[in-house]
Amino acid sequence: MEGVYRKRILCIEDDVDMLDLFRLLLSRDGYEVIGVTKGQEGLDFIHKERPDLVILDIMMPVMDGWQVYQQMKEDQATRDIPTIVVTAKSQLIDKVLGLEIAKVDDYIGKPFSPQELLDSITRVLNKASQPL
Repeated sequence: MEGVYRKRILCIEDDVDMLDLFRLLLSRDGYEVIGVTKGQEGLDFIHKERPDLVILDIMMPVMDGWQVYQQMKEDQATRDIPTIVVTAKSQLIDKVLGLEIAKVDDYIGKPFSPQELLDSITRVLNKASQPL
């Protein structure tokens, strides 16, 4: 894959086992995967490196995923980075709040199938690359 740009995905998830799963699934599919376990660490990376996509857990200590997402959206430089929320909060009301109110690009409840995650990433990245 030398010379080919690989899409860079930042995974912000406090569960190290989930980060390992993301790395395994996504790197096998050709993505460059960066994993961090804290919200602020994720924001710092987003501002410095501008990933192509962020996969964001909601329930994290100190700074939760909604706080990370809100700060991304408030910043002109990062507001257009596509974001997929992956969370154990998978009740219908949580999904509606995420998709319709917060306007995340996709909302996936845990547990999820590997194919569900890969399909979501493909769909969100394709949509992000479409001209407005």
